[in-house]
Amino acid sequence: MITKRLKSARISAGLTQEQLGVAAGIDESTARGRVSSYETGAYRPVFETLCLFAKVLDVPECYFYIIDDQFADDVLQLYRKRYEPLSP
Repeated sequence: MITKRLKSARISAGLTQEQLGVAAGIDESTARGRVSSYETGAYRPVFETLCLFAKVLDVPECYFYIIDDQFADDVLQLYRKRYEPLSP
């Protein structure tokens, strides 16, 4: 997992570490600490937890694993374009 992407996506979504953790189903008492440890790389979340983060943050799961930053940004733009609501 590319740890800086988790932090970047969380900040872009306007969420605190605790808010992200709780929204992903982590107990409120440990949410901030766990998300912080994932963002710093001290620990790695299991894939299922990362999938929950992706859902909350509205990013594709693969965004957290793509090594090349430009390619990750391209994938994110494609994802958002693909899933943007159709205008009436």
